[in-house]
Amino acid sequence: MFKDIDKKYEGRTTYKTGEVARRSGVNKETVRYYEKRNLIPKPDRRRSGYRIFTQRHIDQIRFIKRAQELGFTLSEIKELLNLRMDNETTCAEIKKEAQEKYQDVTKKIEDLQRIKETLTDLIDSCSEDEPVGDCPILEVLEGENETGKQLRK
Repeated sequence: MFKDIDKKYEGRTTYKTGEVARRSGVNKETVRYYEKRNLIPKPDRRRSGYRIFTQRHIDQIRFIKRAQELGFTLSEIKELLNLRMDNETTCAEIKKEAQEKYQDVTKKIEDLQRIKETLTDLIDSCSEDEPVGDCPILEVLEGENETGKQLRK
């Protein structure tokens, strides 16, 4: 088996985990985690037990990191990678994934804008001189909570 491994990688540049991590801009634990999540191809092993990584692994980790920067989750990235490896996949399918992510991001931005406005209103309603029992921010956070009402008395 190991002779076949040596032959398989003859003339190809291979890397250990630390070098893959450095070249990909992640740490070693991330490389191992991506391997465990099947986001990168399972590397072969040398007789010594060291994993054998190639440029393909580095490129795939960089792909994952760029996709994360665009807000894709690891599950979504796995789907994108599966689509990428399927010769039957069309650009329309990839576009659909991107459009779904765009809609998710748009919804999150709307939610964050609503939260921002609510916090602004709460901050503006607060008079710093009032005792904690009259704090409108605490009132909103506690709602109809009896314990909170008693604590503010």
